[in-house]
Amino acid sequence: MVITKSRLVLGATAVTLSTIAVTSLGIHSRGQALFKASPKELVDEVWQIVQRQYVDGTFNQVDWQAVRKEYLGKSYSNQQDAYKSIREMLKKLDDPYTRFMDPEEFKNMQVDTSGELTGIGITISQDEETKKIVVIAPIEDTPAFKAGVLAKDVIIKINGKSTEGMDTNQAVSLIRGEPGTKVNLTVQRDGQTKQFDITRARIEIHPVRYSEKQTPAGKLGYIRLNQFSANAGREMQSAIRDLERQRVAGYILDLRGNPGGLLFSSVEIARMWLDRGTIVSTIDRQGEQEREVARGRALTNKPLVVLVDKGSASASEILSGALQDNKRAVLVGTQTFGKGLVQSVRPLEDGSGLAVTIAKYHTPSGKDINKHGVDPDVTVELSDAQRQELWLNERDKLATLADPQFAKAVEVIGKEIAARGITSSDKK
Repeated sequence: MVITKSRLVLGATAVTLSTIAVTSLGIHSRGQALFKASPKELVDEVWQIVQRQYVDGTFNQVDWQAVRKEYLGKSYSNQQDAYKSIREMLKKLDDPYTRFMDPEEFKNMQVDTSGELTGIGITISQDEETKKIVVIAPIEDTPAFKAGVLAKDVIIKINGKSTEGMDTNQAVSLIRGEPGTKVNLTVQRDGQTKQFDITRARIEIHPVRYSEKQTPAGKLGYIRLNQFSANAGREMQSAIRDLERQRVAGYILDLRGNPGGLLFSSVEIARMWLDRGTIVSTIDRQGEQEREVARGRALTNKPLVVLVDKGSASASEILSGALQDNKRAVLVGTQTFGKGLVQSVRPLEDGSGLAVTIAKYHTPSGKDINKHGVDPDVTVELSDAQRQELWLNERDKLATLADPQFAKAVEVIGKEIAARGITSSDKK
């Protein structure tokens, strides 16, 4: 099966707790398989995919040939036996982003053509070192967001059940449910334990929101990007073109709390801001690099400031890193999440699915941001209490001068606008 760029997702957005995971946009099932693989054939199919594609040729110091011999030497009476063995087999890689999904789990990752999701609107992953279930970011205006769940919260219990030893699939199965029903999350945050009773709901996600803002720096275009979904590029293009018609003097791109999504979407959007230069390099296990570059088709060259924080992950880090390294934008905020892995998500013969880490990525300057993140050019820290107050209790102050990170962005972009002699009436 050929893996197209639309099927590449980024490791940080491991699981979005909705009926359809954001990371799966662009992935389509085979429909009815030509035949139903036997349990042993399914185990071997998974082994073969990992053998061909896994990012680390040593398989994280695991004897992968011996693993095949062990698991193909077993007898399987049904698919459930195979599923159990596949999960055991993949667990040996010690990589939370390479994971198996049974048909129901994989179905729940598929794209809903209506664009409507069902769940609590939270993106999680399993920490590579501690193995704990960690919140990457809540999706804006979803039940989890409104309840006060924050990026980097560690989920320690779900409905009173400890998450010790759980993988993301198990956590998802406990958190997911019908609209109107409730789930209780117990999280650890800065040494404190907090509980959230969250009512599941239907969620409609709009990846791009934008507006013109009158500021001390002049008329600015403000664009908020919530996720890198399949249609994010189209919406971003429309936003920039509309704001250009309004003759803004510069732009503030807000990636705070954006957990990432599709690789091709981050590249597509980077090209709207960059005329030239490398956007990202992906490195496979042979060390071969595939570079994505700008194509001279930027929609604007006006001053740009990008807002980032600890909830800006994966595709957000590709975009912000590309704009920073190419000196196209100034980054304001705090250090980003730090996930630099690329996955392929693919269907298997019986309707189940497999996500495999196939590459890591570097920013244009060669930085590996995995486990570190992208450092802002101008640091503006917000405490969790400040962030919660701003994003939940006083939303009318968000992206205004009462928002400390936005206010600093206005100050920074104002100096650039003045240095260039740009006015709001300039077209480009």
